[in-house]
Amino acid sequence: MADSVELIEALDRRVKRRDERREFFRHALSVGTLAAGGVAAMGFSTAARAQTAAPSDSDILNLALNLEYLEAQFYVYAVRGEGLPAAQLTGTGRQGAVTGGRKANLTDRTVIQYAREIAEDEVAHVAALRSALGNAAVAQPAINISGAADGPFTAAALAAGIDLSASGGVFDPYANDDNFLLGAYIFEDVGVTAYQGAAPLISNVDIVDAAAGILAAEAFHAGIIRSALYARGVATPVLRTNADRISDARDLLDGNRASAAGSLPTIVADDDQGISPMTVNGQVQANIVPTDSTGRTFSRTSEQVHNIVYLTRNQATSGGFFPNGTNNPNAALTRSGAN
Repeated sequence: MADSVELIEALDRRVKRRDERREFFRHALSVGTLAAGGVAAMGFSTAARAQTAAPSDSDILNLALNLEYLEAQFYVYAVRGEGLPAAQLTGTGRQGAVTGGRKANLTDRTVIQYAREIAEDEVAHVAALRSALGNAAVAQPAINISGAADGPFTAAALAAGIDLSASGGVFDPYANDDNFLLGAYIFEDVGVTAYQGAAPLISNVDIVDAAAGILAAEAFHAGIIRSALYARGVATPVLRTNADRISDARDLLDGNRASAAGSLPTIVADDDQGISPMTVNGQVQANIVPTDSTGRTFSRTSEQVHNIVYLTRNQATSGGFFPNGTNNPNAALTRSGAN
């Protein structure tokens, strides 16, 4: 009983923090700061607008394309044992290779079919974004999706506090079904929050429509991965625990504001929820969708997304899954924040 009361109190505190955050934005909008807030939300402060141009639609789409390269390569390698075709990797900026991808040792028929569907969608997303960008599309940057001891998946697992003693200190997302789902979980929620953060900044209505369609697909993917982990966690509770730890690590990495002076606060602690069931008003419920008290999910800025994929709380221009950084003609959209 005491545990349930403590959990309910913790949830109440989380709701209070989110209510305070929403009130901040309501006030900001009421005094006409939407334009300034939109610029700040991508890591720009109002004070810096004179020196730094707001991101263009193509800048924002190229930010999304970098993430789609990463997701597509992970899933395609896991399903097929090979990456995207060479014709889908060219563009402006420095083109890089993929390190460490391989076919996953998947045995659960349901997980295999999930992986196949998501892989096909991610390949289509890369093609769609490249088509929309035309000659402005950036090349695939160097991507590291290695499951080795010195790879980013192991680094992410260690940062999350996942016990790797049984695997010799290595987290290999291609080793089995459970590891694959946890590896996918690292990416999926980030992709959804990245699209949600970027979509309001796009000015072209047709591009907004396309981005919204991809956002919806990414949200379905995240729901698939979260649901699979939740269900498999009934028999193997450590799966839920490890997913929760990954969520906590992402919260620590992305901090609570963009690094530029004067930026609006965007993320509060515990927005990035795990998947363990919650007790609310004495009733146990699932937590597949990480929503606030209004039933809405949250967004991340470009900097916060880079904090996670670079696996750093510091301001940086490379690291983690992108050893040489992401590609974008707008350099502000290639850096992580100082958290």
